[in-house]
Amino acid sequence: MLEVRQLNAWYGKAQILYDVSFDVRPGECVALMGRNGAGKSTTMKALMGVLAKRSGQVTFRAADVAHDISNLAPYRINRLGLGWVPEDRRVFTDLTVLENLAVARQPPRKGAPTWSHAQLFELFPNLGAMPDRPGGRMSGGEQQMLTIARTLMGNPYLILLDEPSEGVAPVIVEQMAQMILTLKRQGLSILLSEQNLHFARLVSDRAVVLEKGQVQFDDSMAALTRDEAIQRNYLSV
Repeated sequence: MLEVRQLNAWYGKAQILYDVSFDVRPGECVALMGRNGAGKSTTMKALMGVLAKRSGQVTFRAADVAHDISNLAPYRINRLGLGWVPEDRRVFTDLTVLENLAVARQPPRKGAPTWSHAQLFELFPNLGAMPDRPGGRMSGGEQQMLTIARTLMGNPYLILLDEPSEGVAPVIVEQMAQMILTLKRQGLSILLSEQNLHFARLVSDRAVVLEKGQVQFDDSMAALTRDEAIQRNYLSV
């Protein structure tokens, strides 16, 4: 579904990513892991084309057609069916839940799950209880749910989820885990940026561990769970 080869990225003159390579296969969840500053969010921004300076090859397969998205504008990448849920949520605070969802609506895509308001409210009951509430009057966890639901309104093939469990209540974290498992059952592919190993282990098939912008581990989640040295060197605080 997604092939990343020798991805490099810079903020100004500072290089952050160094030849990052990994894959996301259809219907699986890959956890992009590492400490703060390891390059997880930068990787997602580079994949979505929002960084001015980047290099490498990124191939996204949509409806059985391979697209080179290495140099595409963000809106064109999104229209191909790649969705992004940034870590800072970015809901439209003056718009209601329903209006936030309406903004992101895109046509159905061949081979991708198709989402409606009713389906999303079933996936996120909290949102279903407040369809007319403005985004600015919601808790952080509710805004996180709204951002994910809004991304799903684009009927993506794959979504980039950046730190969905960060800064939200434990009960919301549990709901997030169940949500990701449901999305996988629907056939959606997920690239999950996450520091919480327990959370990632619940939902992910494979893990890619970054340190200082370089890949240090790329294997199954079961292998990462067994590898105490990788956990100690690259994940522990």
